[in-house]
Amino acid sequence: MEFAELIKTPRVDNVVLHRPFYPAVEGTLCLTGHHLILSSRQDNTEELWLLHSNIDAIDKRFVGPLGTIIIKCKDFRIIQLDIPGMEECLNIASSIEALSTLDSITLMYPFFYRPMFEVIEDGWHSFLPEQEFELYSSATSEWRLSYVNKEFAVCPSYPPIVIVPKAIDDEALRKVAMFRHGGRFPVLSYYHKKNGMVIMRSGQPLTGTNGRRCKEDEKLINATLRAGKRGYIIDTRPLNVAQQARAKGGGFEQEAHYPQWRRIHKSIERYHILQDSLIKLVEACNDQTHNMDRWLSKLEASNWLTHIKEILTTACLAAQCLDREGASILIHGTEGTDSTLQVTSLAQIILEPRSRTIRGFEALIEREWLQAGHPFQQRCAQSAYCNSRQKWESPVFLLFLDCVWQILRQFPCSFEFNENFLIMLFEHAYASQFGTFLGNNESERCKLKLQQKTMSLWSWVNRPSELSKFTNPLFEANNLVIWPSVAPQSLQLWEGIFLRWNRSSKYLDEAYEEMVNIIEYNKELQAKVNILRRQLAELETEDGMQESP
Repeated sequence: MEFAELIKTPRVDNVVLHRPFYPAVEGTLCLTGHHLILSSRQDNTEELWLLHSNIDAIDKRFVGPLGTIIIKCKDFRIIQLDIPGMEECLNIASSIEALSTLDSITLMYPFFYRPMFEVIEDGWHSFLPEQEFELYSSATSEWRLSYVNKEFAVCPSYPPIVIVPKAIDDEALRKVAMFRHGGRFPVLSYYHKKNGMVIMRSGQPLTGTNGRRCKEDEKLINATLRAGKRGYIIDTRPLNVAQQARAKGGGFEQEAHYPQWRRIHKSIERYHILQDSLIKLVEACNDQTHNMDRWLSKLEASNWLTHIKEILTTACLAAQCLDREGASILIHGTEGTDSTLQVTSLAQIILEPRSRTIRGFEALIEREWLQAGHPFQQRCAQSAYCNSRQKWESPVFLLFLDCVWQILRQFPCSFEFNENFLIMLFEHAYASQFGTFLGNNESERCKLKLQQKTMSLWSWVNRPSELSKFTNPLFEANNLVIWPSVAPQSLQLWEGIFLRWNRSSKYLDEAYEEMVNIIEYNKELQAKVNILRRQLAELETEDGMQESP
């Protein structure tokens, strides 16, 4: 298919662009295969380059011969185009609709994008499982790399290489995979070097109504327990939902077969409930006519902060089991690709200082989201404005980033990255020139040959010129466990995401710049103090030598 077939009118003059915080601009609108471009050809006027994949929905209005297209973006921006001529307006609208809903992944922009920057590091090879395993292998010999899933035959949503207990062979893993939802047998998520306890994750056990069991599964998860120790199974579904799953062939671990494990049920929502929550929240944030009571009731009705609280509470519980109770844990919900990953990754941010650095956090995203099989293509296909909702869209990753922001806000000096880093990841998960978030799992990415045909997001982010934008000037390495408060009073609406197009950040930006200047000035003064101290010490030494006979 040629993009030209979808572009009915490639160019229109005298189009007026209205967008947040900019004066209206008149210019030429151009449609390409992947971008909507508006150029005014005036000095000091910023052009608009909008990826079609960032468009969530469009509305059309007509007043006489003038047509208006309202473009609603996946990053929550709303842009208005006033187009002279009804026919041109209809053509542009239908072209945008066609180009923003392409079915084939290989027609998306990452397959056509060619970087204008020098590639210093190949991001596709920055966070390989072998490299991550090396970090653990120095501390323990109880785990091994397994290549049982080399051809994605055992579990289509797992990577080819996983970390499993050394005592369990690949044949046993194949049997366990048949007992777990989607073949997602328990694998290592995190090793706590302080006490050797671990977090594992998996899909639900397929016990069904007959109470089916799998001795290899029992042996696998028991292999992580120390003598006389108990472990915890954190099921991210409420008990009644887990019980209902048995009727569909799923279920949960029976106490009789897992006597050394205590099962805890938490209630983390998924799918359309989260999507509806996001839609209500964005709608409330965009309505500037609310009085205080209405705004607060709409914010509460969205339940967004309630979901944040549930996820953070479960992550804190997981971290507590590991660090304070010295117990290993297994985490799963139904598939083990959504709420499970929210909890495992947030627990690591609480426990592991490396996860709070830029590269450590990138490794976490790679390991616990991309390689772990979170279906980004499905979950991020649409955002808060799209009318034709499918059942699999859900802001699972955005909720995770919001939880990270909540912890960052409570511990502003413990993170090497800043809020802009989290916002950038949100934007690229929904629409990007890079191939990192394409596909639903490693198997799909392998078939698409993303490593050969697209550029990794990390190749761009990890260049010094970009890293400076995402570095937290307040960062001071903190090797302690950090315990966030999950009290309702401690949780706030993430204005940097949800209100950034509704109110100017000019004064916040100015305050941030002033803070950076103060920190730099403080460093300069500290350096001068150190020089003076050295000079003083040298003078005192010389005086001492002169006084000695």
